[in-house]
Amino acid sequence: MNLFNLKGKRALITGGTHGLGMAMADGLASAGAELVITGTTPSKMEDALNHYRGQGFTASGYLFDVTNEEDAKKHMDIIAKEIGDIHILVNNAGIIKRELAITMPVEDFRRVIDVDLVGPFIMSQLVAKQMIERKEGKIINICSMMSELGRNSVSAYAAAKGGLKMLTQNLATEWAKHNIQVNGIGPGYFATSQTEPIRVDGHPFNEFIINRTPAARWGDPEDLAGAAIFLASKASDFVNGQVVYVDGGILATIGKPSNED
Repeated sequence: MNLFNLKGKRALITGGTHGLGMAMADGLASAGAELVITGTTPSKMEDALNHYRGQGFTASGYLFDVTNEEDAKKHMDIIAKEIGDIHILVNNAGIIKRELAITMPVEDFRRVIDVDLVGPFIMSQLVAKQMIERKEGKIINICSMMSELGRNSVSAYAAAKGGLKMLTQNLATEWAKHNIQVNGIGPGYFATSQTEPIRVDGHPFNEFIINRTPAARWGDPEDLAGAAIFLASKASDFVNGQVVYVDGGILATIGKPSNED
């Protein structure tokens, strides 16, 4: 079990103030990691730190926008001085804007690319400089099933997440010689506060997800913890440039015929 022990490691999770980022942070902390959380909303940060510390985890929070290179660098310098080096980076912060490609404002398209793709590049570059000096590090990019598939009204998100998959592979290629592993997690459809309104019997999208997923259910946020711990630990020291899809099997199948149970 020492392969999965994160004691003595410090994990920075961008956007770790809620949702799937919080679920992965919980998993990393339960394996022994010290948490460093970033976000942009003071109230969410306060609630998140209360959540982590209430479970006995060691957690610190910093408010900054990961797409602002200057601000991100300033805060990473502060974190290094106040807490120390980062051993594990989880690039989780992201947004989605649902709009048909034909009508989507270009500024909205650019903003999604900026947060979901440029932000992870900025943070990876900053943290990798520490990791290269130390000759050790783990970077986990939160990709998506849209890294592999298109879907109506999410052209910017799919473009960003497809790019993030290729960024993951390229960073792994460049930094593997420094004993840095860069991998990704691609979540499927999860039961979060955002999806709660549609996760009700009779809702068309709820029925679609349950019927489309071989596991026949929405993912529980805790289902991501194992993948995060694996990719953050010694257990994955020779795994590099991969995306682990935690999707209940959706990407493994084209779906069942309508006449099958």
